[in-house]
Amino acid sequence: MSIQSIGIVGAGLMGGGIAQVCAAAGLDVILCDIHQDVVDRAIKTISGNLERQVTKEKLTADLAAASLARIKGSTHLADLSICDFLIEAATENLDIKQKLLKQLDAVAKPGSIIATNTSSVSITKLAACLSQPERLVGMHFFNPVPVMALVEVIRGIQTSNLVFDATLALAERIGKTSISAKNSPGFVVNRILVPMINEAIFVLQEGLASAEEIDAGMKLGANHPIGPLALADLIGLETLLAVMEVLHRDFNDPKYRPALLLREMVDAGYLGRKTKQGFYTY
Repeated sequence: MSIQSIGIVGAGLMGGGIAQVCAAAGLDVILCDIHQDVVDRAIKTISGNLERQVTKEKLTADLAAASLARIKGSTHLADLSICDFLIEAATENLDIKQKLLKQLDAVAKPGSIIATNTSSVSITKLAACLSQPERLVGMHFFNPVPVMALVEVIRGIQTSNLVFDATLALAERIGKTSISAKNSPGFVVNRILVPMINEAIFVLQEGLASAEEIDAGMKLGANHPIGPLALADLIGLETLLAVMEVLHRDFNDPKYRPALLLREMVDAGYLGRKTKQGFYTY
């Protein structure tokens, strides 16, 4: 299966990062969002990222310019009908993802693959809303996409072998290391990581230690490169809450209940770095 063009729906941090790594690998990219200002901001961010790589001599100016030129912005899903591989990178919400995937299914050309960048939602459930559920695959990137080496590739019960193998090959082509995961809530990384972060929030909520002390403890005592609460701010607290709610609901196990403090922070609009306020002030 020849993949030369990528369509991405959602021009936030994840969508923009995916666009950057795909373009850097020589693929043509259409980055789509309902809001033109979001698309413009994403392309501006990508340009800045590439300029920094040039400054650090990790990339030549010509290659940076060529990468940026491969990315086109759009506010119309129909423009993605020419793409070989489509990636849904919307917020972690089942209803939103199902709606977008149905719309993509309606415009996708025959033989194209549709991937979802979900970090926790069932691939099987999402695939069921498509006219050809075998064409859907999970392709979970990690933030920040240009830096993080891993991609989880997840198959639903309907995902065809051809689609799954082509997605593994695409991950390798764009310079990522992939792990294959069965369709289970949270898959591999978030099944382990997000409950750990949630437990750190419980520790803070119960007053066992300050945020700084919790993070220092995990960095110096467990050799983590970043503390769990700082990582929570980087990921986005609303995303963490959404993942915990999926784990709690789908496993029906109280060990996955979200910390009350996490809910309170999200309700207050304290989502982390993106709002300049989370467990730390930015």
